[in-house]
Amino acid sequence: MPLPIFKGVNTALVTPFRDGAIDEAAFVALVERQIQGGVHGLVPVGTTGETSTLSHDEHKRVVELCVATARGRVPVIAGAGSNSTEEAIDLVRHAKTVGAHAALVVTPYYNRPSQEGLYLHFKAINDAVELPVFVYNVPSRTSVDISNETLARLSELPNIVGIKDATGDLTRVSFQRLMCGPEWVMLSGDDPTALGYIAHGGHGCISVTSNVAPAECAAFYDALLGGAFETALQWQDKLVRLHKALFLDSSPAPTKFALAHLGLCEPQVRLPIAPCADAVKPAILEAMAAAGVTG
Repeated sequence: MPLPIFKGVNTALVTPFRDGAIDEAAFVALVERQIQGGVHGLVPVGTTGETSTLSHDEHKRVVELCVATARGRVPVIAGAGSNSTEEAIDLVRHAKTVGAHAALVVTPYYNRPSQEGLYLHFKAINDAVELPVFVYNVPSRTSVDISNETLARLSELPNIVGIKDATGDLTRVSFQRLMCGPEWVMLSGDDPTALGYIAHGGHGCISVTSNVAPAECAAFYDALLGGAFETALQWQDKLVRLHKALFLDSSPAPTKFALAHLGLCEPQVRLPIAPCADAVKPAILEAMAAAGVTG
């Protein structure tokens, strides 16, 4: 069976700022660097893109910029989640209008809906917009965990095509694959455990680390998708310190520090995220060096 279009490493892009506003030139350059590095897809305005502190207009502008810059060279999965179903529908509809290939929709945060509420939320999006939708499950941020049973129900809907699983829990992967069927696309949202996730049948990852090391991460996933697990394990050993280092402070502050060190954007983040703490910067630089990424 051929691999789906959504596979390999899909970068959860940062949103660069300059003087408090979106740095559009830096964003375009970052997208180009990702594509030249060989990544398999792009994910604008997800958690790493600081979507929670972007205005709606800024959110939509970043998606438009990403699609326009990518020019169909790689798929764009646009962040489009909200804890309001109507707002999520609006963002998914916009993603479709500007040419994104899919939308990434987080489980509603703060509301703490039931499993039935989660099903109805995603069903409403499925019914409203004809665009592939990935369910984004990240209970550490949303306080709600969507079950495999609910995902199995959602997998029967035509526009709900897969998951970004940021739980880091490998015990659920095989059961989900069996319950949701062979067409269900499974993307890890946890860089350190993505090696195991794909070994369990996953198709790829939505990655934070590939912001900093696109070529290295692309080589890792190319090896995995080609069945070269020994080579992939060598890449894992080079990258695992960086996976961890980029979360030594509140994300995406460490990632923006790393990109600033490479001269690619300013290290600015938006409150309540604080700038990367000085205490963790040496570990980030050491991890970058271990991965072969130097400024």
